[in-house]
Amino acid sequence: MATRLLRLLLCGVLAGLVVAAGLLPVAIVTGGLAKAGSDTWENLPVDLATPLPAQTSYVYASDGKTLITTFYDENRRDVTLDQVAPVMRQAVVAAEDTRFYQHHGVDVKGVARAFVSNSRGGAQQGASTLTMQYVRNVLKNNPGLTPQQHLDALADTPARKLREMKLALALEQRLNKNEILQRYLNIAYFGAGAYGIYAAAQTYFGKDPADLSLAEAAMLAGVLQSPDIDNPMSGDRDKALQRRAYTLDSMAKMHAVTPVVAAAAKATEVRLTEHRPPNDCTAVDTAHNDWGFFCDYFRLWWNSQAEFGNTPTERDEALRTGGYSIVTSIDPGIQAAALSQSLGVYGYGNARSLPLAVVQPGTGRVLAMAVNRHYSLEANPPQHPNYPNTVNQLVAGGSGVAGYQAGSTFKMFTMLAALESGRPLNTHFNAPARIPTIWPGDGSSGCGGRWCPANDTPSWMDGDRTMWNGFGRSVNTYFVWLEEQVGADRAIEMAQRLGIVFRDDHDAGLAANAAAWGSFTLGVASTTPLDLANAYAAVAAGGVYCQPLPVLSIKDADGKTLDAGTPKCRQAVDPDVAAAATDAARCPVSKGSVYGKCDGGTAEGVSGILAGRPVAGKTGSSEYNATETFVGFTPQIAAAGIAVNPDNPNDYVGGGVSSSVDTAVAQTMAFALRGVPVQNFAVPSRARAMGA
Repeated sequence: MATRLLRLLLCGVLAGLVVAAGLLPVAIVTGGLAKAGSDTWENLPVDLATPLPAQTSYVYASDGKTLITTFYDENRRDVTLDQVAPVMRQAVVAAEDTRFYQHHGVDVKGVARAFVSNSRGGAQQGASTLTMQYVRNVLKNNPGLTPQQHLDALADTPARKLREMKLALALEQRLNKNEILQRYLNIAYFGAGAYGIYAAAQTYFGKDPADLSLAEAAMLAGVLQSPDIDNPMSGDRDKALQRRAYTLDSMAKMHAVTPVVAAAAKATEVRLTEHRPPNDCTAVDTAHNDWGFFCDYFRLWWNSQAEFGNTPTERDEALRTGGYSIVTSIDPGIQAAALSQSLGVYGYGNARSLPLAVVQPGTGRVLAMAVNRHYSLEANPPQHPNYPNTVNQLVAGGSGVAGYQAGSTFKMFTMLAALESGRPLNTHFNAPARIPTIWPGDGSSGCGGRWCPANDTPSWMDGDRTMWNGFGRSVNTYFVWLEEQVGADRAIEMAQRLGIVFRDDHDAGLAANAAAWGSFTLGVASTTPLDLANAYAAVAAGGVYCQPLPVLSIKDADGKTLDAGTPKCRQAVDPDVAAAATDAARCPVSKGSVYGKCDGGTAEGVSGILAGRPVAGKTGSSEYNATETFVGFTPQIAAAGIAVNPDNPNDYVGGGVSSSVDTAVAQTMAFALRGVPVQNFAVPSRARAMGA
């Protein structure tokens, strides 16, 4: 009894203060509400004027329309008032604050009515205006508050109500009614995990808020009073219909609609879509499950960008709360072609895989990332514990995946280093079947305490070679000799300059003592299809290296385009050096060298798949054919694929799959180039090709 008397007394005082505030001009209210605390319009909390509620980030494919996924802590996306159907605006006012456009933030009549009803023991009334509810939502969502302050912002006490009133009066001196209504609609919780009117319209009805019907708008407005109980999706459907009817009757009383129209809306059947947006990469639509690997790479890239925060944790939080609109670089058509080609070599039920990446030279934009795996957290069958479901980054590496040996594709870095040092393509060496080197070695690859690598097919590889036919026939002893001439450290530095990352601790240790890593040129370091494709893309782009980039554009919640979406490129290799290396790289796949020096290649069938286009590339086989690799490029596209068992390095894929890998990469390139005008490679200078 004592508690009830105290509450009545406090409510009476509160009502008196509000009446006083309502009778005096706002500009001279310095007592009553203003004296009850420190919150006035002079020191209005910044969050009330510029609230920062969490908003959903949307991630699209390169067409800017196809949604890949969304990232959010709260499902929310702000819209302007003109993007909300008029009936929705009217319904919210009718359901929550019929005198919204008459009062100044506090409804004196409403407070008095609530005081009388509450004091007589009638139905409890709160008299909260939309402005007061907006204030409460902002304070509740303020990330700077302590847990206790969050509780205080929701506590059912006269003190909380009094503070809301003071701030509501102050806020209405800063913002007009439509600005307040817009902000309220964007911050209010509508139940079913939907924050704000955009998320609510999408979640319940699968449409934009501008397209809501009267019946739908009234339903959503009715949910606001008790969003977890009165919503028709996860709460009490009958109560939701009652609240809809209440809202429609209130709209009729306000003359927003006629009684006849309101009655027709009441009779309208509720048709819910129950559309809940995906969250994170594992929620990518099952129809495009293969996009999950690209999405995962995008997330890893985002978390490495300083523009979004000081730490990976801060950057991830920004992605989930910042309301970004991100158009990625993934091309759905090229992605589908890459997946089809990967699956054509190894199906989903195979332990072996063909991870494949496609990159755009001159921008570094990643156009496709495919592998014969489902990007999923679903359990695998007992007999196949590691596939077909995985979230391991098999295409780009990272998160514990170091990559795979790519064999002779690394001869490119030795060739570039040699060309840069002044040696021309016409550098001759009589390549033996086996060559003793300056580096120590023992076992089957050693001779007299020295490392002595051999050619795979001596009858075809041995003899007088240049960079042209040494690269075309993939002559190990020629390139080991060449690496000795320029220094392994220069070859390794060239690879790093072009974006090869040593994710494996063993490789990183060898790279730290680069001059002693003689076997580097034979591709014994682990790499990924993405790193390899992007390194060769730099050669295709005339020596311009671009950091791999998974986006076309990024806009923040205010629509501002951010610099993080701009390619980050630099001239890493002299253009003439790149042109010379490209000319030699035409030998493995065709006889297309402009100097006519190709005389045999390891993947000559590629030129037939890309008929009519200049093409270059390189095959690579690791020891015992544990992996088979092909990387190809034209001036407009670069792609790489590595056949491997990613979970068992001792399961050798065998040389027999090599031609299938070549074909898969080349067919993907051919699809990517459909309708793209033919562009020729730059011609290297005669001095760079033939020497002085």
